Amino acid sequence: MKNPATGQPQGMRAFTVVWIGQFISLLGTSMTGFALPIYVFGETGRVQELALLGLAFMLPLIVISPFAGAIVDRSNRKLMMMLSDLAAGLMTIVVLILVSTGQLEIWHLFITNAISGLFQAFQWPAYSAAISVMLPKEQYARANGMISLAESGSGIFAPVLAAALLGFVGLQGVLLIDIFTFLFAIGALLLVYIPQPPRTAEGAEGQGNLLTEAAYGFKYIWRRPSLLGLQLVFMTGNFLTTIAMTIVPAMVLLRTDNNELALGSVQSAGAVGGVVGALVMSAWGGPKRLVHGVLLGWFFSSWLGVVLLGVGQTVPVWAVAGFCGIFFVPIINGSNQAIWQAKVAPDVQGRVFSIRRLIAWGIDPLARLLAIPLADVIFGPALRSGGALVDNSFITRLVGTGPGAGEAWVIVMCGVLASLVGLAAYLAPVVRNAETILPDHVAVAGVPAGTEVETAPAA
Repeated sequence: MKNPATGQPQGMRAFTVVWIGQFISLLGTSMTGFALPIYVFGETGRVQELALLGLAFMLPLIVISPFAGAIVDRSNRKLMMMLSDLAAGLMTIVVLILVSTGQLEIWHLFITNAISGLFQAFQWPAYSAAISVMLPKEQYARANGMISLAESGSGIFAPVLAAALLGFVGLQGVLLIDIFTFLFAIGALLLVYIPQPPRTAEGAEGQGNLLTEAAYGFKYIWRRPSLLGLQLVFMTGNFLTTIAMTIVPAMVLLRTDNNELALGSVQSAGAVGGVVGALVMSAWGGPKRLVHGVLLGWFFSSWLGVVLLGVGQTVPVWAVAGFCGIFFVPIINGSNQAIWQAKVAPDVQGRVFSIRRLIAWGIDPLARLLAIPLADVIFGPALRSGGALVDNSFITRLVGTGPGAGEAWVIVMCGVLASLVGLAAYLAPVVRNAETILPDHVAVAGVPAGTEVETAPAA
């Protein structure tokens, strides 16, 4: 279907075009995301720089998110997505120039990551909110499954391709590929029509200066305890899994004598699990009560994924854990995203979704910083020769001893705690019954889009 005024694709056809562009771009981004940590770890041999690299990206993203969401709601959402892609591409060009001239230092990556994170704050709320006006509610979960499919699909090939290409074309070649893939994402956006959302009562209530509109996202979620409760689940779970995932590359490299292909294989196995999970979510659309997809997904992903990653000591076991853990991620995220897209008025989704991410990821910097002493200072040395925990039979039976064992024990602890987060949320009716407590924002005959309409309780 084409828009009568512009002749550009709209609806599911437009979304598919955008999705293809994002998939190609994500492939390049994932290759760079695999290659740079290997470069950094090779230079330092410590978790500290890996954690700080992620922190440099996340901190600006978190700080600017409330204002980015308000700007997204004020602006053309397609333009916001294009600017974000362009900024990320420019930062990759800067890194390529530094590598090619032999001047790249790790502190340069902190700066480029910070700028990329700043502009990424606009990408996700704009993309998420665009889905709400491009597609009907019935297609939200499937569209979000397709997004997860693109993320996971790029992750299948990116680590293996990057690991193979690093030996032939080096970091420069990987960065050059990444730059070209950004052009596909921007080109896809230029081809399609993305409508702006209709005005609603919520949008009118939240109008004001930039600070007022940014604060409205907090107010909106605070007034709806079910939405706040869902995000507190993500905040706690993300905190624990971020600690674990920050440490995983170091653990694998330490236990395989810096084998890049081993790390790439583990990450690719996880991406395969994500693809399978995304295909399931795209075809299925999630459980009838989406909240089950969120809460049970957290439990199984943490236990079968994170805990098993820590317990495993060989590439096959890590690969199975990566597959199982990431399989549930599209179900978790797709179910959660569909709830929010159905319950939040479209013209305030930019600022609300930005605050939603701020709640979920606000303590991410603390998690990354905490990973440094846990791995490098406390548990890493404690399970090496002569360490304080080498005589603890329970721990050593689970994770062994030597390089990487202490890191593995941290991962196990985080996985167990994260698995309990999903189960504990069932004890709160305001979270468990979120879909029946909150009304949908839907367009029905004689009712403007965005008007609150009570829905029948789910079975």
